[in-house]
Amino acid sequence: MNVPLREDRLDGVFQGLRGRLTVNEPLSRHTSWRVGGPARRFYRPADADDLCELLRRLPEDEPRWWLGLGSNLLVRDGGLPGTVIATAGALNGIERVDEERVRAEAGVASAKVARFCARAGLGGAEFLAGIPGTLGGALAMNAGAFGGETWPLVVAVETIDRRGRVRLRRPEDFRIGYREVHGPEGEWFLAAHLRLTPGVSPEKALGRIKELLARRGASQPTQQPSCGSVFRNPPGDHAGRLIEAAGLKGYCIGGACVSQRHANFIVNTGAARAADIEALIRHIQTEVHRHHGVTLIPEVHIIGEPA
Repeated sequence: MNVPLREDRLDGVFQGLRGRLTVNEPLSRHTSWRVGGPARRFYRPADADDLCELLRRLPEDEPRWWLGLGSNLLVRDGGLPGTVIATAGALNGIERVDEERVRAEAGVASAKVARFCARAGLGGAEFLAGIPGTLGGALAMNAGAFGGETWPLVVAVETIDRRGRVRLRRPEDFRIGYREVHGPEGEWFLAAHLRLTPGVSPEKALGRIKELLARRGASQPTQQPSCGSVFRNPPGDHAGRLIEAAGLKGYCIGGACVSQRHANFIVNTGAARAADIEALIRHIQTEVHRHHGVTLIPEVHIIGEPA
């Protein structure tokens, strides 16, 4: 706990917890776009038990924000009130449960889950290497890559509510669609139990991951700050194709530009503000609708206050 709270209504809430608290933490340090204003309180729990204790202590009206690797998130320049709970590097447990199942906590990077399964001779999770976020984020949006999606692997999830109570839930407790998941209100993902295919050659599975990452590097701007795909693909089409056909490849607002490599990516060229990126998202939606009559729906979550 490296920064004490001073003259704060929550003074004392964090005392005795084992995690790491900072105040007015720039979220540009924690999002893949490298933009975002400060979090009033930024807390990285020591483990799941520490997280449960924090949630039990937080007042009901305290805003809570969950952050993994920040890869599907645009935080506005004014930042976030309340408490940001950072799971990456905290909820990072992963283990093989039996011959075909793996339990992984929400803060584990999706790519790490893919490699863990491959090395264990478990197939079916290789596509997770192409998802640039945590497993918790992948669960929250049914993230996918290379033709695979997260929830077909899931046999159960552990959730945590506002009072720190943990539950075991099944996929049937959720309404799962393309890049959206709706479940019990006021609960967040703590861990997932995944069923894989046993008996796979680790060398072949790791080779498949290497192949997929090479394809990703050849077609996506992996060397520039981005959030991954910005828009969902509309039925029967691809957002990138529609954006490129509207003449928007390379179009910039401030330091935010539509990638020349893949039009469904917005990159920070070095000096972008969150406001630039949000304005570019809206401009793309307007132009694609004007050219094609299609309304693109963002995958990225936009939160926080304007500057």
